[in-house]
Amino acid sequence: MAALRSLLFYPLFYGFSAMLVIASVLASISGRDAIASVVNLWGRWHRWCVTSLLGIEIIVDGEVPEGAYLIAVKHESFFEAIDMPILFSFPAVFAKRELFLIPGWGYSAKIYGLIPVARDKGAKALREMIATAKLRVAEGRPLVIFPEGTRVDHGKGPSLQSGFAGLYKLLALPVVPVAVNSGPLYHGWVKRPGTITYRVGETIPAGLPRGELETRVHAAINALN
Repeated sequence: MAALRSLLFYPLFYGFSAMLVIASVLASISGRDAIASVVNLWGRWHRWCVTSLLGIEIIVDGEVPEGAYLIAVKHESFFEAIDMPILFSFPAVFAKRELFLIPGWGYSAKIYGLIPVARDKGAKALREMIATAKLRVAEGRPLVIFPEGTRVDHGKGPSLQSGFAGLYKLLALPVVPVAVNSGPLYHGWVKRPGTITYRVGETIPAGLPRGELETRVHAAINALN
């Protein structure tokens, strides 16, 4: 049954997603608000496919804050990457710079306000990333980052990327850690029914020493392991 559900999920979700990419390019003519509407529609469509087609229940344990925070999210599957516009209000997500090179989607992502991350591209790229992040903060938007750097298997808890602490220091924002256990159900070709839980941890204040920050964030985002 899980395999049949997945076979239905892929053409429906990705087929409509392709149409929304085209819609986002057209919406870019009207500006950011129009693209945000398309992105929210994409997120809602994904949620409907996950809950109605795949039989996955989504639970949020804790209160998601509004406003400019640095939100550190566990990354176990593509699920949470797509779900960010639904979980948070108009989030600016740190995304790999390579994604901005995708025709159509990359331009829309830039207008929407995602923040390109250029690893190992030198000081200039870092300054540009920080400057873009500060613009999003000035707009009152939450900044979302996957501090372990990439998707990891459920049960694994690698060290945080070294740049996370630097970003925390330069932006001087409190951190909201969020754990998620999507991997066992969503990662892999066959999606399985069950419950995906987000656990919103205690807000971590700005200005902490690096060691304390990393210890607290690491523990909180891995709380569901």
